[in-house]
Amino acid sequence: MDEALLERLRQVDTPTVCNAIERVQGSRDFDRYTRTTMISSAPDAPAIVGYARTARVSARRPEENAEALRNRRLDYYRYMAGGPRPGIVVIEDVDVPDVLGAWWGELNATIHRGFGFAGAVTNGVMRDLGDLPEGFVVIAGTVLPSHGFVHVLDVNTRVRVFGLDVSPGELIHADRHGAVVIPEGVIDGLADGIAGCLASERILLEPARREDFDLAAFEAAFANMERSRN
Repeated sequence: MDEALLERLRQVDTPTVCNAIERVQGSRDFDRYTRTTMISSAPDAPAIVGYARTARVSARRPEENAEALRNRRLDYYRYMAGGPRPGIVVIEDVDVPDVLGAWWGELNATIHRGFGFAGAVTNGVMRDLGDLPEGFVVIAGTVLPSHGFVHVLDVNTRVRVFGLDVSPGELIHADRHGAVVIPEGVIDGLADGIAGCLASERILLEPARREDFDLAAFEAAFANMERSRN
């Protein structure tokens, strides 16, 4: 993807990206976004954008032996160290809704930041708030104090996070509102879509912020906005 578009995506929030996708597609049928309130480790940080590297984890005591678990964990890190960048780790915690422990804490966040990831999205747990590395944002389902017996089940697989299905390699945009998958078919028109959405909103926002704003001013601005969409 063009670096200028990536930088533009980092400058806008996820609701704006959802609006822009609808604008490019010409309909309001788009539904590839998370459906539940999520928690950001850095709610004031810019949005994270990147290609998904996926895995599934569990914190319930596994039946496998220690060697098998250790080998799978090493395979996980080998997988995460590769792939296109920028990247976002998308992890499905299969224990939801009865989650037990955090995969994302200071240690794992620092390792993945070192691998070049912008952040992570999970329906599971995070901890170590205040100690996570700067420049790596975790957007999670909840916060708990323990890692439990968290372990990797599999990697490079389709995952489901709060109603959003994500396949490896898909482009993700996420912030404190949640996450969205950006379809390949809208990428060429996405910058113009973002610009169009912001310009359309300004037609209403600028009059609404004036002290003399009233119904007549609203109706005039609304008419201007409708004309801009035609």
